[in-house]
Amino acid sequence: MALTGSSVLILLIHFDAHLHSPIYFFINQLSLMDAMYISVTVPKMLIDQVMGINKFSASACGRQMFLYVTIAGSEFSFLAAMAYDRYVVICYPLRYPVLMSHKVCFLLASGCWFLGSVDGFMLTAITITFPFCRSWEIHHFFCEVPAVMKLSFSDTSLYETVMYLCCVLMLLIPVTVISSSYFFILLTIHRMNSAEGWKKAFATCSSHMTVVIFFYGAAVYTYILPNSYHTPEKDMVVFVFYTIITPVLNPLIYSLRNKDVIRRSEENVECGTCL
Repeated sequence: MALTGSSVLILLIHFDAHLHSPIYFFINQLSLMDAMYISVTVPKMLIDQVMGINKFSASACGRQMFLYVTIAGSEFSFLAAMAYDRYVVICYPLRYPVLMSHKVCFLLASGCWFLGSVDGFMLTAITITFPFCRSWEIHHFFCEVPAVMKLSFSDTSLYETVMYLCCVLMLLIPVTVISSSYFFILLTIHRMNSAEGWKKAFATCSSHMTVVIFFYGAAVYTYILPNSYHTPEKDMVVFVFYTIITPVLNPLIYSLRNKDVIRRSEENVECGTCL
């Protein structure tokens, strides 16, 4: 469902010229991330469950860790970029084509991927350099940084503190951008004093806010809450939601709550029927 929904959304946006706008450019990137996100973790987990082979080489674990952290870090930034896009289209509609030109969108997307890659390189490189026992038994269904760090027999307290601060920073900056964007959006709509304006703003922003709540809620539990709130069982439940349920829901949220996508899909179906 996740791969099908993301692929359909990517193809629809790519081939339909009416959807070649900045917000759909970001939705296209987010759908690509969702497809990659679930592909990094779930296939190996399914193979382990079906064949009973619960083994992972150190190099494969490192690759999975890097890809997972990179995609997660990039998605944090992309959700902030999408909030900025909503802020510009509502608060500065006449300047929107200039402020969110193709060049600006490309630079924002490149910056998001770059920040995620830096986060992935940094956390993965440091994590795999710690000494571990010869046999690893990860109490998780994939190689996630906190789960792997628990296997090291050296003192990792300093690294865990640094990693905690990095995660707080990676969450705090996008949350600040998102909160500021929606604050100014609400302020602008309030000044308009229009019921139709509130309705359009809600239709424009509700899908993005739903995704933000799902994604950031799970991230705050995983990386911000103290260890006393964590157990291996709770962590795995949260990560199932984080890495499986969310990529399944995102294409549905962005399509079912988006009139443009629904209308273009119906038109394409009707054209196909006519042909």
